[in-house]
Order: sequence, then C-alpha cells, then structure tokens
Amino acid sequence: MSTVTDFNPNAPRRGPQVGRIISWSVGALLVLIIGFNSYTTVEYGHVGLYKTFGKLNDSALEPGIHLKIPFFQSVIEVNTQVTKAETDSTASSKDLQPVSTHVAVNYSVNKASAFNLMNNVGANYDGIIINPAVQEIVKEVTARYPAEDLIAKRDIVAGEISDLLTKRLAKYDLLVKEINIVNFKFSDAFNQSIEAKQVAQQQALKAENDLKRVQIEAKQLVAQAEAEAQSLKLKKQEVTPELVQLKQIEVQEKALDKWDGRLPSVTGGATPFIDFSSVLNSNASSGSSQTPAVQQSTEADTTAQAQP
Repeated sequence: MSTVTDFNPNAPRRGPQVGRIISWSVGALLVLIIGFNSYTTVEYGHVGLYKTFGKLNDSALEPGIHLKIPFFQSVIEVNTQVTKAETDSTASSKDLQPVSTHVAVNYSVNKASAFNLMNNVGANYDGIIINPAVQEIVKEVTARYPAEDLIAKRDIVAGEISDLLTKRLAKYDLLVKEINIVNFKFSDAFNQSIEAKQVAQQQALKAENDLKRVQIEAKQLVAQAEAEAQSLKLKKQEVTPELVQLKQIEVQEKALDKWDGRLPSVTGGATPFIDFSSVLNSNASSGSSQTPAVQQSTEADTTAQAQP
C-alpha cells in the first residue's frame, strides 16, 4: 500500500523562518549577556579597582554603578570600613611568667592607597600583615612589664601596643583605629599566688583598720577624760569663799522659811545651829525691822520651856 502526498509548489517554506527565529533569539540572548556584563556595582563602604587581563588599574571607583568591558574586565572591591582582626599571642613577662594575650585590632584601609595594598599585598592582608605584626609587638611589649603590672597597667600596655602597631601598619596604608586587650591568661600557679597575695593584703588591711579604730577610740577616751578634768578644774576655779558663804546663806534662809519658831523639845544630839548674825547681816537692808521680833519670840520660847 502506498501513500501519495500532494505537493503544492505555492506553499510557503518553513525552514528559513525557523532559522531566523533561532538567530534572533540567540542574538537577543547574547545582547542580554553582554549588557549584564558591561556594568558593575560598587557597594557603600568599599572602593573598586578595574582588573583587565589580570592587571589592576590604579584609579579607585567610588560606590555606585560603573561600566566595564564584558568578559575582559572585572572590578575588585576593597572594604574601607572599620574592620576587626583578632589575634592570640603567647609571650613571657619581665619576670618570666608565661602570658597568653587575646588582642582585638580595629583598622581600616586607606581609600587613596587601596591600589598599592591590593597590588603589593593582596586581599589576604589581614593574615599576611596584621596578625604577624600584632603577635610580634605584643611579645615585645609584654616582655617590658612584670606579670602583675600587665594587669594593673592594662591601659598603658594597650597604648604602647597601639603606637607600635600604628607605625608598623602605616607602611602598608592600613590605619589602626583602636587596640583592645580582650584577655590576659596566666598559669594556674601564678593565679594561685595572686589570690593568696590578695587575701594577705585584705587581712593586713583589716588589721590596719582595726588598729586605727582602736587608736581613734583611745583618743576619744583621752579627749573625754581631758574634757571632764578641764570641766572640774574650771568648776574649782569658780568656787570662791564668797560663793561658799552665799550658798550657806541661801541654805539658812530656806531653813528659816520652814522653821515654825520652836526648838525641838527632845534632842538626841547636837542642836542644829543657825547663824542668825550672818542671815541678819545679809538681810539688814531689807528686813532690819523683823530682827527684834524674831529674837523676842526666841527668848519667849526659851523662857517657857525653862519653866516647870
């Protein structure tokens, strides 16, 4: 059985049209690829450097969009923000105590010198330049101080490390912002000796404070005794014969005020003596008229008691 296919010479040919569509599609794809590879973006906090066939261009690109040659040119970004590098260093103090130091360095790359850094050192400058420099300088500074001074003078030690590291990294256009000594780690034996010393110092301080307290209390007692003695001395100086006589007169006057004019009928001992003359002399100006009456009353009472 045979199949006969009708052939129409006037029918359009589909082969060339399909080829054109493929060609246009490939062309558009190539244009898109080339277009996307003809520009690049530099992020904020970075600068860009053109790299053409492996060669760096010394002109730095600011953050933003920049054109480049597709497939032949690329842009390397260099971070110019403040970056932290942490390093551990083991050294010996001046008194030969082993010390492990953990240091954090805040630094940044000089924008104007990014080309020199990348061209001479490369992108791994923190491991090539910063960490070895920190380790060497920490060992140098640590050897200048005894172990105890490393703790007590931590700020001074950090300042010396910062000064030396700033000078060292300036050769590579790296700017040191700040140095932080995160931790000093000493041997267990040294830590125990420091703890024992602190305990002894605290005990000595307590004993000294107790001694000062006792001395102060003793001084207070002495001062109190001196004040009392001075008070007694002043009181003795104030006691004069005239004052004693005046007090006697006051006592006798009070006794007269309470006396009813009679002498005791029964006496078991010495009869209380009242010095009428002193009382009368002291009150001569105010009560001279009362003296005869008192004497007459006294004589009358005496006569009455004498009669059976």
